[in-house]
Amino acid sequence: MSTLLEVSGVTVTFDGFRAINNLSLSIAEGELRAVIGPNGAGKTTFMDIITGKTKPDSGRVLWGERSISLLGMRESAIAQQGIGRKFQRPTVFEAQSVAENLHLALKNPRSPLAVLRGRRNADDTARAQAIAEEIGLADQMDRRAGELSHGQKQWLEIGMLLAQEPRLLLVDEPAAGMTPQEREHTTDLLKRAAQTRAVVVVEHDMEFVRRLNCKVTVLHEGRVLAEGSLDHVTANQEVIDVYLGR
Repeated sequence: MSTLLEVSGVTVTFDGFRAINNLSLSIAEGELRAVIGPNGAGKTTFMDIITGKTKPDSGRVLWGERSISLLGMRESAIAQQGIGRKFQRPTVFEAQSVAENLHLALKNPRSPLAVLRGRRNADDTARAQAIAEEIGLADQMDRRAGELSHGQKQWLEIGMLLAQEPRLLLVDEPAAGMTPQEREHTTDLLKRAAQTRAVVVVEHDMEFVRRLNCKVTVLHEGRVLAEGSLDHVTANQEVIDVYLGR
C-alpha cells in the first residue's frame, strides 16, 4: 500500500512543555489504524497538527502521492485535500432532520440555502440515502438530529464526514458514552469506512480497539512508544509500565 500521510520528526512545545517529541509515523492508503496512550501522550495534538489546528516547531507532514506539505496550510485547505476529522463530542445541526444534515454535508452541493429549501437532485438524494444505510440511520431520515441518542448522533456525524468523501478520516474517541450495542455498531461502521479510505481512531477503550483488529500505535510523551498488533503492543513491557499498569 502506498503512503497517504507521513509525519516525520515533528516536535511541538507549549509553554516549555514538549507535547509532541520528534514524532514520526505514516498512514497507508486505505489503512485502519488505532492510536492509544495515556492522557497527555499527545494523541489530540497529533490530530491537531494533521488538520492544521496546531503548527509544529519542527518536522514535516506530507500528504498524498505528490507529498504535499500540510504545514502552513489553513484548516479549510487541509479539509479540501480530503482530510476529515470527527471530534469527541458530536457536532450536528440539531434542529435539522437527519436527511438535511447529510444533504448539507455532501461534497460540492448547491448552496446550503438551496439544500434547506428542499432543492435536491436525485443524485444527492440517492447518495444521502446510501450513507444513511451505511451508518444505520436509514429509518431515521425525517427525525430531527437533536432527538437522536448519543450514539446515533455520533453515527450521523461520521456520515456527514463520509458525505464529504475524505481520503483520511480522523476519529477521536468514538466509543465514549456509548452502550455496548452502539460500540459494536460503531466498530463495524469504521471497519467498513476503512475499506474505501484511511481511518485513524484515537481510543481508550481496549475492547473497542481489539474489535477494530488493526495495527495499533502507542504514544507516550509525544512519541511512538510501540507499534504493531494489539497483542504485540500490550505485551511490551514499556507499554505495560506507562499505560496498562495504571
